[in-house]
Amino acid sequence: MRFNEKELVSLSRQPSEMAAELGMKGPKKGDVVKKRLVKLVVNFLFYFRTDEEEPIGALLLEQCRVEREDSQTFSIAFLDEAERKYLFECDSEEQCGEWVDSIIKASYEFMRKNLIFYRTEIHRLTGKDPLEQYGISDETRFQVSNGLQLMPRDTSSL
Repeated sequence: MRFNEKELVSLSRQPSEMAAELGMKGPKKGDVVKKRLVKLVVNFLFYFRTDEEEPIGALLLEQCRVEREDSQTFSIAFLDEAERKYLFECDSEEQCGEWVDSIIKASYEFMRKNLIFYRTEIHRLTGKDPLEQYGISDETRFQVSNGLQLMPRDTSSL
């Protein structure tokens, strides 16, 4: 996927859901762990040299798997490129858990699954589709199986 560099830089300057200096190791052989300022903004994970204002890279957090490697380390691997795995080292077990949870919840797919789940629950409880009042039908954006019978799934793969 291609992005406009100026738009990404602008997005990286927006308020972040989380930001911290973490140890980061890239996917290339021979990469070593380096201290990076890591910022989670919407569904992008930006990383910066600790002394610079512009990001040196960004990860689009879609179609990826977030896993804890150990108590203070987590990884992000992309489903279409399993060998492209990034490793992040946190200062504590608690911080690692917060990053993993926030990254999982940042993806569009996670938000879409939640919308479908809550839409289904509201329909089950009230007998009404909550999105119909806004002119959004089953055939549009949020595809739902007939009878609104969707269940939440494991969200560690996004």
